[in-house]
Amino acid sequence: MKIDRLVSIIMILLDTKIIGAQELADRFEVSPRTIYRDIDTINMAGIPVRSTSGVGGGFEIMQEYKVDKKVFSTADLSAILMGLSSLSSMVRGDELVNALAKVRSFIPADRAKDIELHANQICIDLRPWMGNRNIQPYLEIIKTAMQENKLLSFIYTDHHGNTTTRKAEPYQLVLKNSHWYWQGYCHTRNDFRLFKLSRTSKLQMQEEHFTPRNHQKPQLDVTDIIATMQTHIKIRIHASVMDRVLDYCPYEQFSPDGDEHFIVDFPFIENDYHYDILLGFGNQCECLEPLTIRSEMKRRIDAMATIYER
Repeated sequence: MKIDRLVSIIMILLDTKIIGAQELADRFEVSPRTIYRDIDTINMAGIPVRSTSGVGGGFEIMQEYKVDKKVFSTADLSAILMGLSSLSSMVRGDELVNALAKVRSFIPADRAKDIELHANQICIDLRPWMGNRNIQPYLEIIKTAMQENKLLSFIYTDHHGNTTTRKAEPYQLVLKNSHWYWQGYCHTRNDFRLFKLSRTSKLQMQEEHFTPRNHQKPQLDVTDIIATMQTHIKIRIHASVMDRVLDYCPYEQFSPDGDEHFIVDFPFIENDYHYDILLGFGNQCECLEPLTIRSEMKRRIDAMATIYER
């Protein structure tokens, strides 16, 4: 594969003072013309390769660009490789491929196996099992628009189902709790907004450029706010939904109730989102207390049943 050959050429250039095109061609069993094209690609990636002609000439990486490989420990290289590889599963682009190639070029041959082993010990795959197929292409559109300072046009659906046509200046992509968001200055609201990517549709990059504004990053840590709003309710669940309930509270808040059930001290905020969580557990979950939440659950279940009785 070409990328493997490019990475190998970079590693050879970092380890060797100078090497000829024919020698590289012989090593990789390709033509010298292919090697020259590979060198052009490496230069375009931002790695300065200088060529000299005549006897003893060839290719070399400029000395001021080289970094002592000993600067990076095995743990350093493993962590960088893991992060870049994980991000590249969702946000693609030449810059990530180039960054991976550069990092791999720092790996000494005698440590390559150990570093790859450590890098693969943690796998972070940001791709969803299923869902909105627009997420990945929209990430690419937003990333390009941020790099080129171009406006985005789109239709946005709020949590009440209302849709509006918007234009916004994109400033930041955010991955929070397995959901993608993007921060932009909305021309409709004349303010910065955090848009959920799954609620974004008809996303298009415009030809119109914008001058970047001073902006603050969105507030993503709402732990203290939630703590003031959150209460705990008691629910009884069947063991079959235990793994799903564990997504919301730790095992220490479970106590056995017979052979197949648990009583759970469940964190709860009285809003549609949290009621939908409980309803999502179906008939394998019963709200025991407080009575107000139990009564509201019954009302919502009755309203749902009415739809199917028509």
